[in-house]
Amino acid sequence: MGFAHNNVLHDNHFRKDWQRRVRTWFDQPGRKLRRRQARQAKASTLGVRPLSLLRPAVRAQTIRYNRKVREGRGFTLSELKEAGIGRKEAQSIGIVVDHRRTNLSEEGKKVNVERLREYKARLIVFPRKAGKPKKGDSTGDDLTAATTRSPIAIPDVYVHEAPRKITSEEREAKAFRTLRDARSTARYAGIRKVRAAKKEEEEAAKKK
Repeated sequence: MGFAHNNVLHDNHFRKDWQRRVRTWFDQPGRKLRRRQARQAKASTLGVRPLSLLRPAVRAQTIRYNRKVREGRGFTLSELKEAGIGRKEAQSIGIVVDHRRTNLSEEGKKVNVERLREYKARLIVFPRKAGKPKKGDSTGDDLTAATTRSPIAIPDVYVHEAPRKITSEEREAKAFRTLRDARSTARYAGIRKVRAAKKEEEEAAKKK
């Protein structure tokens, strides 16, 4: 490296022993196996608990992705109330609660209420003391029933239609014109209401 003119000399450190300070990751496969074994040991000690917490089925955000249905953060208080599950009870049996979320449609609420009811029907709560079951604990044949740890799948809310021919009414319909008319009606609804009220007042005044 050459230097010319009256410039500041470089202070580059080219003689550091960097090979000794490199962070290697050669133990990654061993760590992966160790984590997996730890998960299996933890699952065996927990018994027949579900593999994951129950979460609601919600629509993805924005117009681009709102056709997709995915797992949300937690169930709303109104969904829990309609399914007959208390807030504290829900948290104790593996149901996630989100007090900030609100329901924007009856269809979405119905889907999640059915999801909660299905989960509650499948749920087996083992009593801490076999001779003294508390309120909400399973008893009798439920304790000897076959158990599963598989989570409840997200429902397919899309209604699939069989292919058919386009009708003459659908062919003649003008979607753009319909949308513009609806927009105009909503936009001038207030003004037209005021005009109609004013006209009625004038007609009533004339009759007097």
